[in-house]
Amino acid sequence: MGLKVTALTDSRVEKLKSSMLSKSRMKLWMIRVTTSVLLWICLVQLTILGETWGPRVLKGWPSCLSQESAGLLAVKSSDEVPARVLPPKRVYRNNGYLMVSCNGGLNQMRSAICDMVAIARYLNVTLIVPGLDKTSFWADPSEFQDIFDIDHFIMSLRDEVRILKELPPRLKRRVELGMIHTMAPISWSDNSYYHNQILPLIRKYKVVHLNRTDARLANNGQPMEIQKLRCRVNFGALKFTPQIEELGRKVVRILRQKGPFMVLHLRYEMDMLAFSGCTQGCSHKEVEELTRMRYAYPWWKEKIINSDLKRRDGLCPLTPEETALTLRALDINPSIQVYIAAGEIYGGERRMASLGAAYPNLARKETLLDPSELMFFQNHSSQMAALDYLVSLESDIFVPTYDGNMAKVVEGHRRYLGYKKTILLDRRHLVDLIDQHNAGSLTWDEFSTAVKEAHAERMGNPTKRLVIQDKPKEEDYFYSNPWECLEPSYEDETLSSM
Repeated sequence: MGLKVTALTDSRVEKLKSSMLSKSRMKLWMIRVTTSVLLWICLVQLTILGETWGPRVLKGWPSCLSQESAGLLAVKSSDEVPARVLPPKRVYRNNGYLMVSCNGGLNQMRSAICDMVAIARYLNVTLIVPGLDKTSFWADPSEFQDIFDIDHFIMSLRDEVRILKELPPRLKRRVELGMIHTMAPISWSDNSYYHNQILPLIRKYKVVHLNRTDARLANNGQPMEIQKLRCRVNFGALKFTPQIEELGRKVVRILRQKGPFMVLHLRYEMDMLAFSGCTQGCSHKEVEELTRMRYAYPWWKEKIINSDLKRRDGLCPLTPEETALTLRALDINPSIQVYIAAGEIYGGERRMASLGAAYPNLARKETLLDPSELMFFQNHSSQMAALDYLVSLESDIFVPTYDGNMAKVVEGHRRYLGYKKTILLDRRHLVDLIDQHNAGSLTWDEFSTAVKEAHAERMGNPTKRLVIQDKPKEEDYFYSNPWECLEPSYEDETLSSM
C-alpha cells in the first residue's frame, strides 16, 4: 500500500514539474516576442526620425550639386573618403502622379527630363521615372536605367520631388487597362499653364501622362527656383551609368596621354542631310538618295527644300570641307587631336579628305577603343551619344558645326564647368566668307582675319540669354546658357561690361 502511495505522489510531482516547465517556457516565449516587437517599433521610429532630423550618413548619394561643393570634393586627399549622404525627404501633400514619355535623341530627352522634374516639383506631384523614345528615327531600345544611374537620379532629388520607378499597383492596373489621361502639353509654356491647366487634370484623374515633352517649358520668365532645379537635375542628378562613365573616362585618358584635344561635333550624317535638305558638295546621285530618304518618312513634313537658299540663311551644318577652312582660319593648331563626335559621315573618306589633310590627328571612339568594349553599345544610339557627350565636356575646345540639341546642351554644360572654350560658329556669315574666298575675292589673310573677328565674342564667354517676346523658338535656349545657375558674380560682371 505504501509503495502505491509513493508511486502516485511521484507521478503527480512529475506532472506538476512538467506543467510548471511548460508555463515557464510559454512566459519566456512571450517575453521574447514582446521584446522583438518593441525593438522593431523603436527601430522604425528611429529610422523615420533619422531621415527627418538625424545625421544623414551611412547611405545615399551627395546632395550638394553646386560647383563649389564639386571643387571641395576634388581637392580632398585620396586618403579621405567623403561620407555618402542622402538629402532629407521632402514632405508634402501629393496631388497625384505624373508620367512622361520623352521624344527625340539623347539630349532632347535630357532637357525634357529636367523640365519635367521641375514641373513635378512645382505641382507637388509624384514623378514616375521618365520613359525614353524608342520610336524615333534611331529606334534605340534603351530604357532610362540603361543610360542614366536611376538610383542616383531618384535619391539625389528626394528633397525636391518624390520619384518612383513605377506607379503603385492599383494605379498601375488602371493604366494597363487604358484608364489614363494622355496629352501633349503646349510648347514653351510657363509655370502658370501647368498650374492652371495640368494640375486640375492630375487631381481629377490621379494620373496624367504627358506623351511629348520636348521644349514644353519656356526658356525665360520662370521663377528662380524652377530655373535652379532644371540646372540641378541636368548637372547633378542625370549621371550616366557607371559603365558609360568609366568608358568615357577611358577615352579621355587615351586622348590626354597624347596631349590637348578638340571635339568636333560634325553633323554630317545621312539622316541630318536628308531631313535638312542640305546637299552642298554632294553628287547628283547622292542628292537623289537623300531626297528619296526624306520622302520615305511621312512624318517629315518639309519635302521640297532649296539647299542653296537654306545654306545662305545659315540653316545648314557646315560641310567637312567648310569646317576645315574655318578651323584653319581660326588658327587652330594643325597638330591638335580632333575627336569626331558624330555618327557615320555621309560620303565617307571622300568628304573627310580635306579635313584629314588639314588635321591629320583625327580620332573617334571606334578608333580609340577595342571593338569588344563598344559591343554592348552598338545599335544603341543614345548610349553611344552619351560617350561623345562625356568626351565633349572634357575637351580643350568644343566646336559644333550645327546648333542641334547636343551642341546646345554641351555648350551650357561647359559654361557651367567654368566657361570652357566653345566655338559657336556663325554659319550664315561663314558661308558668305567662304564663298568669297573660294571665288578669289578674299585673300587667305583677309579671309582668316574676317573669320577671327566674327568669332571673337563667340567662344562660350559669359553673356545673358537673348529674349525675344512671343518668339520662343528664336530666342536663346535655356540649356545652352543657363545663366541663373552660373557664378554669382556673373551678372554684375556682365552688366558692368555693357
